[in-house]
Amino acid sequence: MQLLSSPTVCAIPIPVSALSISKGFCFGGFPVKKDGGICIQRIGISKILKKLDFVNNAAPGESGSSVEFDVPFPSDYFELLQQAKEATELALKDDRQLLEIEFPTAGLESVPGDGEGGIEMTGSMQLIREFCDIVISPEKSTRTRIFFPEASEVTFARNSAFGGASLKLDYLTKPSLFEDFGFVSKVKMADRVKPEDELFLVAYPYFNVNEMLVVEELYKEAVVNTSRKLIIFNGELDRIRSGYYPPFFYPKLAALAQTFLPEMEIVYYIHNFKGRNGGVLFRCYPGPWKGSEESGKQICLFASAKRDAISQGSCLGNSSISMICVCM
Repeated sequence: MQLLSSPTVCAIPIPVSALSISKGFCFGGFPVKKDGGICIQRIGISKILKKLDFVNNAAPGESGSSVEFDVPFPSDYFELLQQAKEATELALKDDRQLLEIEFPTAGLESVPGDGEGGIEMTGSMQLIREFCDIVISPEKSTRTRIFFPEASEVTFARNSAFGGASLKLDYLTKPSLFEDFGFVSKVKMADRVKPEDELFLVAYPYFNVNEMLVVEELYKEAVVNTSRKLIIFNGELDRIRSGYYPPFFYPKLAALAQTFLPEMEIVYYIHNFKGRNGGVLFRCYPGPWKGSEESGKQICLFASAKRDAISQGSCLGNSSISMICVCM
């Protein structure tokens, strides 16, 4: 199932830990198949939660005691950045190496594409600067390297949001002779990384399909088996997870959904669903995933897992948990 494949249908999974499936088993009055899935058509989120009476707990090993699970949906971008800061610091403290932060930039209720592409990227750039200002201490700024999609973005950043910053600014791709046809040259990451680098932050690597392939290279060559950390900021990775890029035409990019993305800890995430049964999907590490109807009622849909990963239709994938998929 694809994310937002229809304006009237969305899919939100509810994982049930250590669930033993047997013939005739029911969960909250709903029949459960042997594969752990049920499907309830066109039922409001609040009705489902009343029937399930679902309770959330942190997965074993997470910093559950370090942050309240009832972190509210942010009321503005100032509160959002503060929440993302706390979530990131907790994840880094838990030695997570590959982190994802994803939220809309054209307004907290927007979805990707609501704003013009260049405006959304510029908004992300400004929010990344503000994020760095509250997360990265001055003494670590020169050991932090921020990768923008291409070299021209670095120039623009230095002349705007990142003017005067001591952070290292770099790029993932550079123009080629065939730039007018959408082709760019990948940058060899081994040549860009310096021994003193400790933290990499990759800014919105989604405009060109090569960008995420370079990010994977960066992770493999400069982060794995080191103490370095890598944060992907507004990479719109749900495009890859949902099969937006056909594997036949983009085999390397599509393969990331099975190889690279499962390694990622989604530390801060907001995704808006539009349509008749619209709402919001939200997570602030290490808390649970939460949902909210358009009416604004906040409800907790499922407990967080130790290695959360969003796959098709915003499904959380984890081999140690069974999934109850609620379709509305």
